Amino acid sequence: MAAFTGQQYQCSTDEAYQTCSKGTTSAQVLLGTQPRPAVLSLQATGAAGEAATALTAFAPQALELAHVNPRGQIVDWLKQQSGKTAGTTSAGTWTVEYSTESDTDQPGAILTLTDTLCKVDCGAE
Repeated sequence: MAAFTGQQYQCSTDEAYQTCSKGTTSAQVLLGTQPRPAVLSLQATGAAGEAATALTAFAPQALELAHVNPRGQIVDWLKQQSGKTAGTTSAGTWTVEYSTESDTDQPGAILTLTDTLCKVDCGAE
């Protein structure tokens, strides 16, 4: 997540995740002993449509900073989710899930990537 700090993101750590945010967007990485992050979550807050647009704009840089590949395939799929409330796909060794939340205290859009190669400590407790 040091790459995010270099791009003027504000980063903090809680029990399970390191979070880096700027404006209405944030990236969360599951902490652990895995050789690469088991879970990466990209989020944008706000009304669903606006948040989805912000997430789509944020994803290319965030995936690059997090060293996720095949990021082009993931970004192209995310663009195809415009107007949808949820979707799931696979890209390389990642399971990719997209969702929007509107009836919560923090509405927005979320893109979650889970490493399918992870076998131990692959989710927050």
